[in-house]
Amino acid sequence: MQQEIRFATFNTFNLAPPGMRCYDNLAPCTPEEYEAKLDWTAHQIDLLNADVIGFQEIFSQATLREVLARTRRFREAVHLGFDPDPEAPRLTPSVALVSRLPVLSHPRAISMFPDNVSMPPGSRDPDRFTRAPLHAEVELAPGIVIDVIVVHLKSRRPDYRSSDTGEDPNLYALACLRSLIRRGTEATALRVLLTDMARDKGRPRIVLGDFNDVADSVTTEIVLGEGAPLAERMFDAARLHMHQDNLRSVGFSIVHESRHSTIDHILVSQEFNPVLPNAIGEVVDVVYLNDHLDLGLPEASDHGQVLARIRLYPQAGQAGGGEH
Repeated sequence: MQQEIRFATFNTFNLAPPGMRCYDNLAPCTPEEYEAKLDWTAHQIDLLNADVIGFQEIFSQATLREVLARTRRFREAVHLGFDPDPEAPRLTPSVALVSRLPVLSHPRAISMFPDNVSMPPGSRDPDRFTRAPLHAEVELAPGIVIDVIVVHLKSRRPDYRSSDTGEDPNLYALACLRSLIRRGTEATALRVLLTDMARDKGRPRIVLGDFNDVADSVTTEIVLGEGAPLAERMFDAARLHMHQDNLRSVGFSIVHESRHSTIDHILVSQEFNPVLPNAIGEVVDVVYLNDHLDLGLPEASDHGQVLARIRLYPQAGQAGGGEH
């Protein structure tokens, strides 16, 4: 049985074919820029050398397949993902999952909120995620199946209404509030989904993604399930590792206006928290690949990648991993 399993999350920053206009204020990439971005992204994936990677900001799954074809380690990996809806009023990127471990079910894009979660009345798209999470069942080892969810929650970018102008500070504040409410609602919807998985399947869960907020924010703590029973809670892999090595410097995944912070997280369920009785493994390290953020490489992502190394206990397969 493979003793160490590596999970990573990777916001690719507008991975799209040349000529595609992702946003009105962003020029499409040229063929030369496209080639440089694909080569850099493939190199970074090989550096991660993870068994399971969650990707964000994928405007074209075919482009991600081209990236994987340029890697040394992931040409035969399973690639799961859905292209953005071409009929949608706004083009939004999607997420993807790449696994070198067996995937036991068809992936599921979860576009709609659970029935008991909704945005306030009058909100645009009140019953759905801005970017649908992706759920897959992955066989970690013989006898251990886990639920992996890839997410990309609403950004902090102000959510202006069509008649608003960014020059008005009051309208700017209200637009930021709308973004926060949407991100909070998406976090709540994700928390309900994770709770339902814990109750229905009773097996380990791992969330990989860009949460667009730090680990101790209200929205991220909603996803973690603070106050919920241990069987339903999630734990920040970086914090679990810090408890073992509290002298280690804190990593970061973005730099914005000279401020370093981490908004890309890997969350694990109780089965990977070594202080809990049902643990089948533990987080032994969390690594941040972020040198490119200071180098200012034009082909690079504007996010660092986060890698969590998890060591499975020798008896883990005998302990089981929920239904499979």
